[in-house]
Amino acid sequence: MTKDAITYPPLDTPKALAEDVWIVDSGPLNAMGTIPLPVRMTILRLADKSLLLHSPTKYSLDLHKEIERLGPIAHFVAPNIAHWTYLEEWQRHVPHATTWAAPGLRQRAQVKKFDVRLDHDLSSRSPAAWADEIDQVVVPGIAGFCEICFYHRASRTLILTDLVQNLEPRKLSGLFRGMARIAGVVAPTGKAPIYLRAIVRLKGHAAKEAARQLVAFDPATVIFAHGRPFDRNAREQLETSLSWLL
Repeated sequence: MTKDAITYPPLDTPKALAEDVWIVDSGPLNAMGTIPLPVRMTILRLADKSLLLHSPTKYSLDLHKEIERLGPIAHFVAPNIAHWTYLEEWQRHVPHATTWAAPGLRQRAQVKKFDVRLDHDLSSRSPAAWADEIDQVVVPGIAGFCEICFYHRASRTLILTDLVQNLEPRKLSGLFRGMARIAGVVAPTGKAPIYLRAIVRLKGHAAKEAARQLVAFDPATVIFAHGRPFDRNAREQLETSLSWLL
């Protein structure tokens, strides 16, 4: 299948989702060298008009220029241990921006090897830069996994990363479609991949409580890094996708 068939064109350009919320679709990436995944960055414009880039996708000068038409880039967010790959190049071109990372990311050997700068660790308490606008929920897991989820109050947008993957069958070839069904990441009821569910479930009550908090936000839209967002009946879809944890 072609790149456009797998992903969500137009690619590598900001697309308005709600007031002060944009997405940038990119990819495809290969998950563990197998299923081709669309990948997504989310951009939030804060009250001071500066921008937060959640899970930055690949850098290009054209994309950089387009984003800066929306406002000055002030923050990069690496929300879990997998979504940091493109940070170093963005940091080189926007050196003044602050980088926020999921707990444990700075300890990973690959991060140290590539000398990615991580300025602050995130937690369940939003930093002062966006505490009045965005709530945070920590979803813990074993083996060093942790995902920070963000709820943009004004637009009622919930931003996840890998906690939900919602791949549309029509965008996958037969072999990959079968693999995605086994992994449990097929739309319209995509979930976290089966291995990630095991990692998170083993955190017991803390993980369940995090899932309850996410549903309690009652989001109008749920965005994640891979697959079709929940833009209709978002709370109900989210509750179904997190049923393994709730």
